[in-house]
Amino acid sequence: MEMLLCQWQKNNPRIIAMDGDTKNSTFSGKLNDYDSERYIECFIAEQNMVGVAVGCATRDRMVVFASTFAAFFSRAYDQIRMAAISMTNANFVGTHCGVSIGEDGPSQMALEDLAMFRAIPTCTVFYPSDPVSCERAIELAANTKGMTFSRVGRPTNAVIYANDEVFEVGKAKVIKKSDKDVVTLIGAGVTIHECLVAHEALKDSGIMTRVIDPFTIKPIDQETILAAARATGGRIITVEDHYPEGGLGEAVMSAVSEERDIIVRKLAVPRVPRSGKAAELLDLYGINAKHIAQAVKQILKK
Repeated sequence: MEMLLCQWQKNNPRIIAMDGDTKNSTFSGKLNDYDSERYIECFIAEQNMVGVAVGCATRDRMVVFASTFAAFFSRAYDQIRMAAISMTNANFVGTHCGVSIGEDGPSQMALEDLAMFRAIPTCTVFYPSDPVSCERAIELAANTKGMTFSRVGRPTNAVIYANDEVFEVGKAKVIKKSDKDVVTLIGAGVTIHECLVAHEALKDSGIMTRVIDPFTIKPIDQETILAAARATGGRIITVEDHYPEGGLGEAVMSAVSEERDIIVRKLAVPRVPRSGKAAELLDLYGINAKHIAQAVKQILKK
């Protein structure tokens, strides 16, 4: 994200960035190094940072990106809610989401952020899964009317998409597909990579799955999800590095709620987590490839 904004700043003086004293972790400091006149350090005052972002974005004077750990936006939810009433175009970027941040521990793990921002009526919620989709999400956020939130993980994920892949708001990507698919797997961020590992393991045992990356959680791609559900016997498994309430799983359930004969199994972080290595925590809380494969076999028995 930071390198992309630096490139944009060369050609567009309206682009500015700000951070809540996490620039060494979010790497927003690169923007400060490039042009300190268009970077605002808001320190550990997230409520103030949101207010500054909204003020700078007023009347489309600036294209604003405010970043911090996604968990810390909870401190500023009153300001975020009021910003929606003001019809702001500010863009918020939350990093270090979920148990996959590992050793930093539960105080730093954003596990409620999707629920928070999905509840804001003017907010578009991006959840990219690799570097290419992250860059496209930031591009789209800059050109999307209303507030945006981009959920960016900490782990270094493998590249899924080609550099010229086209992304759209509200359009999912079907990464794996065949005529023999019996279950649809939907993940985002770190969990889409776990879905892909599970897909290969299940394929080796003769079980075919369809894998979908939603890209935006709000709006969710209802058309693609329903088509996949119908093609896979009405079986969907969602996997998210987030609490069960208000996240990817419930967005998918909302999308299929008026359709007959569809069952959605949610895999999510079921309780307040502990600190540990990322891979260990994904396993402990049931959202890694092993648990996805088990869930597929279980849902096929129903």
